[in-house]
Amino acid sequence: MPRPAGSRSVLGGLCLATLAVSCVPAVSDPNESPADALPPMPDDCAADADHPKRQLRGAWAPSVRNLDWPSSDDLSAEEQQAELRDLLDATDDMGLNAVFLQVRPTADALYASDLEPWARYLTGTQGGDPGYDPLEFAVEEAHARGLELHAWFNPYRVGWKDSDLDHLVDDHPAVRNEDWMITRNDEGYLDPGNPEVRGWVSDVVLDVVDRYDIDGVHFDDYFYPYPGEGGAFDDDASWEAHGDDFDSRGAWRRDNVNQLLADIHTRIDDTKPWVQFGVSPFGVWRNDSNDSDGSDTRALQSYDDIYADTRAWVDNGWVDYVTPQLYWERGFDAADYEELVPWWSDLVEGSDVDLYIGQAAYRVGEDGWGDDSLARQLDFNQDYPLVEGDVYYALSSLLGDASAAADELGAGHYSRPALPPEVGSGEPPSAVADLSTADSDDGAELEWSTPEDARFFAVYRLRDDPENLCAIDDGSALIDVIGAPDEGETQTFHDPDAEPGDRYHVTVLDDYRRESGPGSGADIG
Repeated sequence: MPRPAGSRSVLGGLCLATLAVSCVPAVSDPNESPADALPPMPDDCAADADHPKRQLRGAWAPSVRNLDWPSSDDLSAEEQQAELRDLLDATDDMGLNAVFLQVRPTADALYASDLEPWARYLTGTQGGDPGYDPLEFAVEEAHARGLELHAWFNPYRVGWKDSDLDHLVDDHPAVRNEDWMITRNDEGYLDPGNPEVRGWVSDVVLDVVDRYDIDGVHFDDYFYPYPGEGGAFDDDASWEAHGDDFDSRGAWRRDNVNQLLADIHTRIDDTKPWVQFGVSPFGVWRNDSNDSDGSDTRALQSYDDIYADTRAWVDNGWVDYVTPQLYWERGFDAADYEELVPWWSDLVEGSDVDLYIGQAAYRVGEDGWGDDSLARQLDFNQDYPLVEGDVYYALSSLLGDASAAADELGAGHYSRPALPPEVGSGEPPSAVADLSTADSDDGAELEWSTPEDARFFAVYRLRDDPENLCAIDDGSALIDVIGAPDEGETQTFHDPDAEPGDRYHVTVLDDYRRESGPGSGADIG
């Protein structure tokens, strides 16, 4: 499949004509297999718990009500694109490696769709064409920077009455199918109990999976509305039509959510199995006062109150990962972070479901949330190896009120890059077979050809002990992850910090984020 050329230049020759020092090829014989190019990777390399080689480091970027991107509904296409480039540059600079972009905020689209109208947050008018495809642009720009792009969908929310429901266009699914929407407390939801709605949502998601080179599909916890003012959620019609096999409406509602997740997971796996499907549920499944399997908490319960049975999702493998929203500080009496991280870690143990923690960057500055609060949460996570990463709400918070907290994260936890988690077993991709280097006035220039199946490249620099392959195995020599151009095209990389005697290796990450062998290194003379 096509790959973006990336932010580094793509050149046709093996050596840069403007560089005066000779290139050092990676291997003398391009047909030499990567396995023969180097001794086997040592099997006794010690992992660094403080700086794992693989880790999901993400941030949510909401589009609803122009919260993060685009920041306003009156920006031109060029202004929107420039703004997104700046956000992605900042994401990369913070040491993160994934963006969770909200592409379907209110049953409409931040991408070209024959199924649903353009989101009004792009132009101020629902159905207004922004003049380009924002999701296509976002995927290309993210991948060029070595960032994963996860498409974040709200499966059922239609929006608020004063700004959304009163301005739905004629081709909106809730207008074309009047019996699909339920209103509660001035908010509209597509009915999760209607099998036609579930099929529609699944089709919308798979349309994006099929047409865009995304890395993941992400749902938040908007299935059934949270309890509160506004009265009951009036799904009487669908309950009467479809609830005969259930003892309670709650059990039926949970099954409706389960069916949606199971169907989407199966369809993604049949279409592009490297695309990860996950949900960020409310942080408490059940309190142990109601269920011995629950957590030692006294909080709203996703199982009972919003009909999200997260245990069932994990136990049945209906998701590839969960990102519980643990938006409470350590020591918080009703829902202690130090209670919930172990609970979620125990839940995923022995499963094929990965665990990332949803972090409340938006709370930094509140009582009990100092500039070191997020870093301290990650300090605690280090004792739970099944926690494979963190996702922050929201990207704009990390760049705004929580910027000092982001600096703390960068200094203590994200001081070097990390590869994204591997998402599938199988044979690794082919190694880079023609790496070369050249000195320049301001560092070193690396160059190599793109082998088959390359999605990203990982660049390693060995210094002091260039024969120490454990520095590749544990990631301590990793200096960058970048996007891959089309197969056969030449990729270049500039390292401004190169020193004489440095040795470089470049590995390939394929669609499943499996890593190739290191191939043969190239030295700086």
